[in-house]
Amino acid sequence: MTCKAVSRRAFLFASASGLVSLGAPTVLRAQEAAPVRRNISSFRLHDWQDHFDSLGKGILLSDTTTRVLQHWTADGEMRIYPTSVPMSDELTRRGYSEIVYKDEAPDWVPTPSMRERDPSLPKYVAPGPKNPLGVRAMHLTWQYYRIHGTGDTRKIGRRSSSGCIGLYNEDIIEVFDRTPIGAQVKLI
Repeated sequence: MTCKAVSRRAFLFASASGLVSLGAPTVLRAQEAAPVRRNISSFRLHDWQDHFDSLGKGILLSDTTTRVLQHWTADGEMRIYPTSVPMSDELTRRGYSEIVYKDEAPDWVPTPSMRERDPSLPKYVAPGPKNPLGVRAMHLTWQYYRIHGTGDTRKIGRRSSSGCIGLYNEDIIEVFDRTPIGAQVKLI
């Protein structure tokens, strides 16, 4: 009885091994034909020295290609945040700016060009959960441009804004609290 059980197990094991070895060449050919792409994070970090002469009051560097904001405080501590970026290159402003005003409870009025593209937009949205600027906004020297929060988390990591840089609401609160007026900004 023991002999039958052993030989039956041996037979099943040998059969399974044979089936695997028969399929192996097919799997190997498939791997050669289409190499597996690994999911590697798309953003890359920048050195602030490549863009600014000094840390000054702090630096916000927004990479619109990789959709990440790097924030350095005046003492050199750096943190990174995922962002939303403008929908198109025509809406994207690049270059140097700075924080000129910080709004703890932003209200929102669509810009003239936004109303032209979409006349159905509301004329005004008060501060609160339905506000497109989220819970905080930092105004740049460029008219209408902001670094702000968003309650629509689907926008982060995408081309979804009309020119601004958007962050998760919890991230904009952190950046807002750590960023003084006069902090340097660059969009690349």
